[in-house]
Amino acid sequence: MLPETKVFGPTGAHTHTVIFLHGRDSSCAEFADELFESETSGEGPGQKPQTLPELFPTVKWIFPGAPVTRSARFDADMSQWFDMWSVEDPEERPEIQRSGLWQSVDQILSVVREEASGVPRGRIFLCGISQGFATAIASLFAEGQGGFAGMVGLCSWMPFATPAEESSKGDDHDDASNSFFSHLQAIFTATSNPPTARVHVEAMRRTPMLIAHCLDDEVVPVQDGRRLKDFLARQHSRLNGKSTQTVAIGPA
Repeated sequence: MLPETKVFGPTGAHTHTVIFLHGRDSSCAEFADELFESETSGEGPGQKPQTLPELFPTVKWIFPGAPVTRSARFDADMSQWFDMWSVEDPEERPEIQRSGLWQSVDQILSVVREEASGVPRGRIFLCGISQGFATAIASLFAEGQGGFAGMVGLCSWMPFATPAEESSKGDDHDDASNSFFSHLQAIFTATSNPPTARVHVEAMRRTPMLIAHCLDDEVVPVQDGRRLKDFLARQHSRLNGKSTQTVAIGPA
């Protein structure tokens, strides 16, 4: 059975789409409800609190659902984009992560391709929280086409961080850029399902990102968010020849 997906259409003319991935042991319905309960403060004369759909009436919201699979550590079925032994140390036992992550990457890229048939890719945001964004960033590198309106990652980490960081070593020139992205593509793509298109380096370079993490996160250590931010910032700086701001870290 395919995982559940929750879709909320725009209340006005459709201009943009947000694809938002929930965290481990959650669901698309639960996460969508929680996200849409959030409101602006409504401060100021004549202003009233607004939800995200009210603030962005032309946005279509897609919340894919993670499959329910067996957790090796807890010996129980749970909703997860991929199995993992430790959220506190995402690099522990990477061998149990690969197959699930590859399958989820294929699932998310299928959603992206389907949505891109109706709205330009440059108007699609790919977002996620916790394990959801780890899957989203893996999907970005696996496909290698970039070109999104933006990516938003909340309280997350860089999957397979050490081999990804090893891939970034090299000189600052176009051949090195192609090699770097190609190595990342290989890390996040199953050998049984190789990519069908070469990496679009310029589109990858132009993909804006916002990475945010709470200092007092009790589930995903903030240092993992910093490592993700540092990895992305280094590559943006190296590939574009200038520094960038890609992170907001602060109290909940």
